[in-house]
Amino acid sequence: MIDTYLLYFVAMNVKKVSFLVIVLAALAWLSGYLLSKASFVGRLGMTYVYKEYRFLKTWWKGALAVFVVWMVVLAIQAIVEKKLPKAKATIVHVIFILLALVGLYFTYSDFQHTTSHRWLKEKFHIGAYLFWLGWILISAFSIVQKKQDILPEKSITSS
Repeated sequence: MIDTYLLYFVAMNVKKVSFLVIVLAALAWLSGYLLSKASFVGRLGMTYVYKEYRFLKTWWKGALAVFVVWMVVLAIQAIVEKKLPKAKATIVHVIFILLALVGLYFTYSDFQHTTSHRWLKEKFHIGAYLFWLGWILISAFSIVQKKQDILPEKSITSS
């Protein structure tokens, strides 16, 4: 079953998806880099108090975490695009955009009103905002993806 979804994902317009993945990889690199640039006080907090966030101090670990989450979101939206009619799939993609906007709002609000998070400083904040913007980019890509760009299941599994 997972192989069918992987084949479907590959069967989408490969050039468009490849370009999206490259853009997302670059954004994940930038996000991971910025997340690793927390202030001195923020880094101390990650080391001694919020130990579950220690991985964000290393740029490539943060970038990898962001990229993996984005690939899961992209795979989910590709499955939605395959399983649902275009109109219903578009509704799901819009819901994903709304979820990302809510996440972006709460992230911004948290950074403004929680003192310990405010101390992380601007670079870290921008890295977190990039996560949500990447999510929105994936959803927008899924909305504009044409149904005919996606090969029917018969052509994927027949060999």
